[in-house]
Amino acid sequence: MSRLGTVGGMQGERASGGRAPAGSTGADGPPAPALLPGIPRQGTGRDTAAPVAAAEPEPGPPRARPRPWRLLLGTPFSVGYGLLLVATSLFAEHADPTLVSQLLQGSSTDVVHLAQAPLLVLVASALWIAGGLTSGYALGFLVVLPALERRIGGLRTAAVFFGGHALATLATEVPVAFTVAAGGLPESSLHRLDYGISFGVMTCIGALAGVLPAWLRWPLLGGAGWLAGTALLAYTDPMTDWGHLLSLTLGVASWPLLRRWRVVRTGPTPLLGDLGHPALRAHPEPRGVSTP
Repeated sequence: MSRLGTVGGMQGERASGGRAPAGSTGADGPPAPALLPGIPRQGTGRDTAAPVAAAEPEPGPPRARPRPWRLLLGTPFSVGYGLLLVATSLFAEHADPTLVSQLLQGSSTDVVHLAQAPLLVLVASALWIAGGLTSGYALGFLVVLPALERRIGGLRTAAVFFGGHALATLATEVPVAFTVAAGGLPESSLHRLDYGISFGVMTCIGALAGVLPAWLRWPLLGGAGWLAGTALLAYTDPMTDWGHLLSLTLGVASWPLLRRWRVVRTGPTPLLGDLGHPALRAHPEPRGVSTP
């Protein structure tokens, strides 16, 4: 065979052993379509993968059901004291009127009883609700005291309540004693019937306003002040009405102390930009500064 023929045969073998021309038929399938250079994602529907189905969102954690006993366990002072007031109110409504009148007279924080047993009558007078369970101060107790206790704790709420009750009582009865001594009031004013939880509730309303956000603080404070002011202008029981206004003022005066108590109970308020991560509260040393 000549050299020219040999070279021609080798070129033919190279052509047959190289890349198959466009439109050639494979051994195991239909002919492959021609692929154009420089254009990605060419191919038939058989070669492309099936679209991935959209992943369904994972169900979140189940929503916690409200548990009333958590409120009971979280506000033990309000719940225990409230149950005691319910018991005394039911007793005052259904017991013998003569016995109830004697108990209320013995619990009154008038000038005579305050001079004889101040601590006893200050505590005993707070065991009764003037007007019973349907009075406005009973509703105020039910709403205000648990809200305050959840924010500052039970012992501090008790201190606010009984502190306002005692200070407002003394502030209203001591002037009565001096006025009677000066001859401005009859001696019967020394035995006036005075009992109930209204002074303590008004003090807690003023205190609660200090630990609420502003959009709740000022409507609550304005509503309580309006009620106390209109009752004072009506002049039906000026000593008690002055005590309500004074009790509200005592609650407002306790705002700095209450806010300090709340910081101790819940921790400091995060600064702007503090996302709550512990590392952001560690106050690390700046780079390049070494402590001795």
